[in-house]
Amino acid sequence: MRARPAKARNASSQAGPPTKRRGSRQRSKSVSSRIFQHRSGDLPAFIEPCLATLVDKAPQGARWVHEIKLDGYRLQARLDHGAVKLMTRKGLDWTAKFPRVAEAAAKLPAETALLDGEVVSEDQNGIPRFSLLQQDLKTGHQGRIVLYLFDLLHLDGADLRGLPLYQRKAKLTRLLARSKGAIRLSETLSEPGPALLKQACRMGLEGIVSKLADAPYRSGRGHDWLKAKCSDRQELVVTGFVPSTADAHAVGALVLGFYQNQKLQYAGRVGTGFTHDIARSLYRTLKSWQRKSSPFSPVPAEERGRHGAIWVDPQMVVEVDFHGWTHGGRVRQASFQGVRTDKPPEDVVREVKQ
Repeated sequence: MRARPAKARNASSQAGPPTKRRGSRQRSKSVSSRIFQHRSGDLPAFIEPCLATLVDKAPQGARWVHEIKLDGYRLQARLDHGAVKLMTRKGLDWTAKFPRVAEAAAKLPAETALLDGEVVSEDQNGIPRFSLLQQDLKTGHQGRIVLYLFDLLHLDGADLRGLPLYQRKAKLTRLLARSKGAIRLSETLSEPGPALLKQACRMGLEGIVSKLADAPYRSGRGHDWLKAKCSDRQELVVTGFVPSTADAHAVGALVLGFYQNQKLQYAGRVGTGFTHDIARSLYRTLKSWQRKSSPFSPVPAEERGRHGAIWVDPQMVVEVDFHGWTHGGRVRQASFQGVRTDKPPEDVVREVKQ
């Protein structure tokens, strides 16, 4: 059986209102709920997405529902009387990159809608792979690209952000009832979070996202949505490179950093995960951004001497998989996963599990 990213064995995909427990305190209706619930009006041009906070352990309890964490690009789909626009989490228009997805979105049974999801490329087992998405964007191949939708923010003139998640998801499920191919539903799973995370990791998935079933949609990073990963993985900024010893026109390693209080902090190097073509492509791009001085102050001790890096302007963001941080704040056993063009470098910070 193919391991579909939005499905898990023995898990219910229909989550209703969170169960009330004796002695538990139920949250009163939020301010945002009072403001947004069923409010009508024009379709927004863009809504800042809700972002999940990284946690060490998946939560459990009646109020939490879960989804598979997808390994791709966050996209917001805007449908306005047949016209479709696909936007990144920063509002960049990426419609031209995903024509098959845009065509499928135009066929949804709605006059206007604003939908939240993640676009991925799946391998032969149905597992999303960011590296495959990178390949497909480079070659223009569309056959394995899918937009998984997990939230509905606006529908036919009604602003749904104030509704609890389980109601928004029910409306989304009905909207996508006949949708196949390039647009699919990211199903809600009601297994206990810790058990579901273990299952996701065994299947080779990235992790899970846990969401409060009774929460409205709040833009920005908060604690209504929590993400638990199977490995340490995040975006980092490229600040320099070391040429390959086998090919002088290819990178052998990238020097990495992240921002803390608007200042670049050194995060170590990544020297694996590149194909030869990718290593040469990175070299060509980074060579054009070469600079004389280090973007770090002071220069990290590891990068001093004749084997130090060639410094570049910190314009590129890459995704890196690694096995924890050293006590000195360096990534351990890092592996390159791909270039991220949907996030500006200055937004890259070290993710800390809470």
